[in-house]
Amino acid sequence: MGQDIEDSSGVARPAGGERPQEIGFILIPGFALMSFASACEPFRAANQLAGRSLYRLRYFGEAAEGRVAASSGVEVPTEALPREHGCLHTVFVCAGGEPTAWDRPAIHAVLRRLARFGVRIGGISGGPYLMAAAGLLADRAFTVHWEYAGATVEAFPGSCLTRTRYVADPDRLTCGGGVAPLDMIHTLIAGRMGEAFARRVSDWFLHTAIGAAADPQRASTAERYAVHHPALLAVIETMEKTIEAPLSRGAMARLVSLSERHLDRLVRDKRGVSFSAQYKAIRLAHARRLLRQSPLKIGDVAAACGFSDVAHFSRSYRSCFGCRPSAERQTTIRDVA
Repeated sequence: MGQDIEDSSGVARPAGGERPQEIGFILIPGFALMSFASACEPFRAANQLAGRSLYRLRYFGEAAEGRVAASSGVEVPTEALPREHGCLHTVFVCAGGEPTAWDRPAIHAVLRRLARFGVRIGGISGGPYLMAAAGLLADRAFTVHWEYAGATVEAFPGSCLTRTRYVADPDRLTCGGGVAPLDMIHTLIAGRMGEAFARRVSDWFLHTAIGAAADPQRASTAERYAVHHPALLAVIETMEKTIEAPLSRGAMARLVSLSERHLDRLVRDKRGVSFSAQYKAIRLAHARRLLRQSPLKIGDVAAACGFSDVAHFSRSYRSCFGCRPSAERQTTIRDVA
């Protein structure tokens, strides 16, 4: 497509009489309103700043005609899922909540059909999970909101999941959600309209620090744990990477060239808990996400979090969260239903 040109007043004018790009959003009940707004609002602002319709937005739901509620309760009017590609240029699927509610065969089929027609398919927040379920991300690098990363890895072993803010390929787009869509859509608008125009759109939202695709989704380990000691940071980062196969205290101490006693003292002084308690807390937090978001059996969750004994896992979980793993899962099922 030809790139639009700005006249002396800074208003984009069409190059070659391009028609508006039609951008669709398939909304899954419980989608995150902020992620959705961060994706669709830049297109609206682009139209306003250009003084013409660069983009036409459409919103789809599973019902023939109705409304889809976000996690906040705000409802968006929707039309039926598209049967044909029509003029659709790009379609994003937006999902939030829990992956246990994302078994949507009708939507998976629509995504596959649109992809066959050459429509660019995107996923926002939990949306990439549905793209993977539709078979659209095999052997492709993609991302998903960090909260769903564990469930995604368990559901799609061998997938090329990254922890970046977004991944933009010519025919596939995946984004971690939150405010990251502002960065991704900036890139899309810049690709069509030029960097100067895209910068005006970002400035419209006071979005002056545009993140790169490869930037991380989460704050650094130092910020999340309020730790700045280099050895302790290395230990905590290793704990997060070795959840399924925890390292011994001795192995961890050798990794950072400390004695076991010095390591124990360092963790307790900086974190207020023992080495074992810190490690277990990280593993149990991961277990909680898997119980809420994946269909794994409790025994498999225990194994995925480094517990060889299910009874020990259950006791540890109850001590940490006040309920058994089975109760956690039942509560999640009731909430989703």
